[in-house]
Amino acid sequence: MFRRTFWFTTGVAAGVWATSKVNRKLKQLTPESLAATAAGKALVTGRRVKDRAVGFALDVRDNMAQREAELEDALGIRETPELPVPPRYAAIENRSNPKYADPTTYSYNRNEDH
Repeated sequence: MFRRTFWFTTGVAAGVWATSKVNRKLKQLTPESLAATAAGKALVTGRRVKDRAVGFALDVRDNMAQREAELEDALGIRETPELPVPPRYAAIENRSNPKYADPTTYSYNRNEDH
């Protein structure tokens, strides 16, 4: 009797385990689950590519700055030349300031010409 109960219980447990495994696999193979898995993998791959691209750009920038420094040292142009300061002009005429006032005055009365 004990032997039959043992094997019956073992069979039920194996059946429950196999059924749960099959149901879990079937849920993984639904279109929604496959789409979610693909989207997750795409995000991970995108982040990995972005990190590599950023790392590559930073390496290029560092090596470019290093090479520019080497060329400046080789050519002797390390120091920056002083550029003359360009003159500043007023963008809007300031009539209240006599420095910018127009010496000629114009009359906008059209009847004075006649």
